Amino acid sequence: MSDARIILDISGVTKRFAVGDDEVEALAPVDLTIPQGEFVCLIGASGCGKSTLLRIIAGFEEPTTGEASIFGKRITGPGSDRGMVFQDYALFPWMTVRENISFGLRQGRMPREAIEKTTDEFVRMVGLERFVGRYPNQLSGGMKQRVAIARVLANNATMLLMDEPFGALDALTREQLQYELLQIWSRTGVTAVFVTHSVEEAVLLADRVLVMSAGPGRIDSDFRIELARPRDVSSPEFNALRRDISRRLTSHLVPSQVPA
Repeated sequence: MSDARIILDISGVTKRFAVGDDEVEALAPVDLTIPQGEFVCLIGASGCGKSTLLRIIAGFEEPTTGEASIFGKRITGPGSDRGMVFQDYALFPWMTVRENISFGLRQGRMPREAIEKTTDEFVRMVGLERFVGRYPNQLSGGMKQRVAIARVLANNATMLLMDEPFGALDALTREQLQYELLQIWSRTGVTAVFVTHSVEEAVLLADRVLVMSAGPGRIDSDFRIELARPRDVSSPEFNALRRDISRRLTSHLVPSQVPA
């Protein structure tokens, strides 16, 4: 793979937090490269550093040592080239669907016509044409996540960072949004880094699944998922991968920690 295609380069990144008089090492040295347009899932037990690593990529946290860079430029803070989608949606409750999606465009002082055209494009992309005048408290959880994804993409983000975005949704809504997310990713060519606790979700969505182990967090395994899309969760190939990743996910746990 040529360096020209690498969008994210993480080299020797560690993270330590002060907790009272003590210091906790959340991330051991992490080395990772992600090519442009790839869909990567980070998976691991709670406390393994998945969200910390994602926040470093987003620019919300600074690494203690090492460096993270986008297209060779060191990440020093948040930027419109990276958009974060959280489990709790993080929408502005006083803004309508249209106003939430167009927020970044309006901050960038784009011409009104361009703002309206771009906003309309992403409203259509996430299927919310009938709900543009509604406020977040008038939307379902799935609709709120569609708005959050559209708001990031409308800003022309090159990386979509997602921290367990479907974790609070019911199974049917989650399945629908997984399908829609893959459609959006395919159409836009955005690079996606997606944190999840679900092995099935990771295998369903990703080109690569990175398994993180805790104490301190490190990338333990890197699985390339070469199954054709759309993927059949009941197929033998899918379930073989799911078993392999699940084994790797629990291999570092003592027997009393392994789920029954």
